[in-house]
Amino acid sequence: MIRKNSLGRNGPYVGCLGYGAMVLEGYYGASDATQAVETIRHALDAGLTMIDSADAYGNGHNELLVGRAVKGRRDDAFIATKFGIVFDEQETGAELPTGWGFSIKINGTAAYVRKALDGSLDRLGVDVIDLWYAHYVDPITPIEETVGAMADAVRAGKVRYLGLSNVTADEVRRAHAVHPITAVQYEYSLWRREAETTLLPTLRELGIALVCWAPLGSGFLTGTVGALDKNDFRQNNPRFVAENLAMNRDRFAPLMQIARELEVTPAQLALAWLLHQGKDIFPIPGTRRPERIDENAKAADIHLNDEILKRINELARPGLAEGTTLV
Repeated sequence: MIRKNSLGRNGPYVGCLGYGAMVLEGYYGASDATQAVETIRHALDAGLTMIDSADAYGNGHNELLVGRAVKGRRDDAFIATKFGIVFDEQETGAELPTGWGFSIKINGTAAYVRKALDGSLDRLGVDVIDLWYAHYVDPITPIEETVGAMADAVRAGKVRYLGLSNVTADEVRRAHAVHPITAVQYEYSLWRREAETTLLPTLRELGIALVCWAPLGSGFLTGTVGALDKNDFRQNNPRFVAENLAMNRDRFAPLMQIARELEVTPAQLALAWLLHQGKDIFPIPGTRRPERIDENAKAADIHLNDEILKRINELARPGLAEGTTLV
């Protein structure tokens, strides 16, 4: 079992690594529902207690899977989910560009917050959500309104802790002034280090944890990414475009060499580096294979000395990856 750390200054203790369930929705390849449920349960067995979902993943299907997986062992799981991305054509919302060749519709109004909450609780089959994120900030709704409605859910006993996802430092401050924010989810890895500039210092000032989505660079940092299937979600990611992918393989090759020197996998090295950035950092790698969960969990036991950390930071400096994204 991996160690537990406090999720933020005043938050609960959860596994230092969590599990990102988005991968179970076919974005990176087909996934069988029965196998998906068993994979989530394997994550819980390994101590990856924070199970991360969203009502947008599989248009609600992912929450159904999580609900099936935690049935009968609710006390083992710290359920985190998100709301705000709208698929229903009858719902209003503001268009938000992603930088991946498409836009998403976001609704953060108080009325939609309440509706989304009821939907997630029903699909998860639980009475309370442990950590509830606004998936993206609604461009036309003040974040104060969104978080105010989320805070009502806490007071009603339907949510324990509040989070934000894909936000700026200023948005965090505004939200935190309305109700304490426990965690912020943002892409952070050796593949993308922008969070270090202003977001992470702000979170540390306020005592908020950083939950890292895509901690393995959407699979790139495993060192195993080859040609992508035509249905692979990463086809939309500028960093996986053929010429950029080839360039990135060359630029990150020295990291793979360090992993070989340490006799660990590239994925374990990437996760261990994140865990060495502070006890307030919680990577949530996703995988469809239980054996990969075991591999990831072992990263929590890897010690990187100052010399190795210096080499990694020099080799994977911020901005090294070719290809930009707004997400």
